Amino acid sequence: MMLLNHFPRLISPLNLSRTILPNTFTLFCTSKSSLSFSESVSIPNFSTDISEDTQIEIPDDVVYPEETQIEIPIEKLFIPPETDISSGSLSKRVLRGSNIVLSKYARDAQVSQAEFVKSSVTTEDCPSDGLPEFALVGRSNVGKSSLVNSIVRRKKLALTSKKPGKTQCINHFRINDSWFLVDLPGYGFANAPHEVRTDWSKFTKDYFLNRSTLVSVFLLIDASIPAKKIDLEYASWLGQNQIPMTLIFTKCDKRKKKRHGGKRAEENVEDFQDLIREYFQSAPPWIMTSSVTNQGRDEMLLHMAQLRNYWLKH
Repeated sequence: MMLLNHFPRLISPLNLSRTILPNTFTLFCTSKSSLSFSESVSIPNFSTDISEDTQIEIPDDVVYPEETQIEIPIEKLFIPPETDISSGSLSKRVLRGSNIVLSKYARDAQVSQAEFVKSSVTTEDCPSDGLPEFALVGRSNVGKSSLVNSIVRRKKLALTSKKPGKTQCINHFRINDSWFLVDLPGYGFANAPHEVRTDWSKFTKDYFLNRSTLVSVFLLIDASIPAKKIDLEYASWLGQNQIPMTLIFTKCDKRKKKRHGGKRAEENVEDFQDLIREYFQSAPPWIMTSSVTNQGRDEMLLHMAQLRNYWLKH
């Protein structure tokens, strides 16, 4: 299988000469989701015979209250390979609260089944059935387990704990009998023994470098606070080692008050990207999320779907 490495930008001078594209796109993010935990998933189920000429747009019937405008320059958009941006309205194909353009591979995104498979302490112990997988990793209190539960709409699939650092293994969850969601140990938990922190770092990095079925790492960043040095170091390591990465900004429902010196989630998202830009040839994909409101859940699933389907084809 082909290892995806921050998909190349497919914006050629020929395409731009045929179509005049705006320098920026005004997108929207929201602190609340219109989807309740019990409602059905509002994700388009594109057919398997979708073609290059198919126009993919975000459904108009999904309501996003409390919208905040975000302008994203075209060079900072994540444009998947084999994606024609020379026709149609590109702005309608960008996932809300993200910089990700939908491609023809964005299909079969719904989660209908999820089950825990096994916990592993080495890469060699991980499942060997060859299914594509997405790994979630982040600081120990970033809300990783809560996000896993939100993605699959199961409150206790990934056990949450009031004590950060509880996840100490590589945990595989099989989704729809066709792909894996992987919960990795959190990093940066100060109260964990030094030997344990070292081991976590060692086998997690070994997993990133040697797991042939890894489609992308989803690096979780707390958007309610300014960028942390340890998060910047983790992102830069992934970039320097050419590990496919998507930035998942969590806790975007939290709003810091200006008079207390806090920044809005959107500002922290922009600051973090500016700080890691030098380590990446092109802008990595990113999504703003909240496990409380389910903001970004559908967008994550669509993004996973198009990465997964491209990986399977190539």
